[in-house]
Amino acid sequence: MASTSSSSNISLQQLDLQELKTWIKTQALDLGFADCVIAKPDAQAELERFKEYLKRGYHADMTYLEENLDKRADPTLLVPGTRSIICVRMNYLVETPKPRYVPNEPNAAIIARYARGRDYHKIMRGRLKTLATRIRERVGEFESRPFADSAPIFEKSLAENAGMGWTGKHTLLIHKKSGSFFVLGELFTSLDLPFDGPTTKHCGSCTACIDICPTQAIVEPYMLDARKCIAYLTIEYKGIIPEELRRGIGNRVFGCDDCQLICPWNSFAQKASIEDFNPRHDLDQVTLLDLWHWDEATFLTNTEGSPIRRTGYQSFMRNIAIGLGNAPFSSLILQTLHETRHLHDDIVQVHIDWAIQEQLIKFQTI
Repeated sequence: MASTSSSSNISLQQLDLQELKTWIKTQALDLGFADCVIAKPDAQAELERFKEYLKRGYHADMTYLEENLDKRADPTLLVPGTRSIICVRMNYLVETPKPRYVPNEPNAAIIARYARGRDYHKIMRGRLKTLATRIRERVGEFESRPFADSAPIFEKSLAENAGMGWTGKHTLLIHKKSGSFFVLGELFTSLDLPFDGPTTKHCGSCTACIDICPTQAIVEPYMLDARKCIAYLTIEYKGIIPEELRRGIGNRVFGCDDCQLICPWNSFAQKASIEDFNPRHDLDQVTLLDLWHWDEATFLTNTEGSPIRRTGYQSFMRNIAIGLGNAPFSSLILQTLHETRHLHDDIVQVHIDWAIQEQLIKFQTI
């Protein structure tokens, strides 16, 4: 009898947890998340690949990535008492996806799509906190902590292991029905929720993302060299961008979406359901010269609550200078660069001088 009773209780407990898991996923969708999976707090499988990435120096000067490897591999060391991780994603694409289409608008200032609206980190954390509050109202007190690209976490690995998608050759997570235009967040919890399992990979022999990368930063499938990556160079890096990479950067002034835009799976990309991702200040259709005329006060005003502020004014101007150098010849661009050179710091001036030379080279071929 005792054995039968114990077995019955365990089954009932498991049923209750499964029902809770289903309810949590429903609540996540109600809060605007596009998907929700429950991950086991274990990312050991990612550790060796990441160590190889660091060994090759592909993390550039992001030395903080070398720290807390134990916590990355074992999330319970980051947040003791963690029993399950609620992984969520938010779609951020606001336009209708065009299959395998990469725009060619050389006078436009191209800003990565995730950065055209409000900073997603703030949106994500706020909604994760709300999700935790709703769960408490249902089950009572438990430990939880939200994250949005804000701690040493192998977030892609956790989400992949729980079936949110698979890692593409460009190193981004891909969902079969939603593509890759989404951002991730996690809620570490002390709840014993049942885990979801992984899905299968579907990149096959496709190398579209590798082939299109303007600076050949995807050095092999699933391995990205940040030292060549336009996203790193235009957002994280604050120094003089190597001259051999400047033409490849083109007119991308904050981040790069090319490896996603060309991906066949983004034919199925889902549009954002959250208005915060809508472009601010016409950042989806602004020109290089428009942005070049921003002074620092305008930059700070127009990037309030935006991820673009992270790069800083002078680095943003450095990126725009490269874009102006890569633009078709324009006497107005040439005149503007000469007239405004003195307004910027030494690093920006290096790129202005390069841009002037690039414009003159184009003029000589007319």
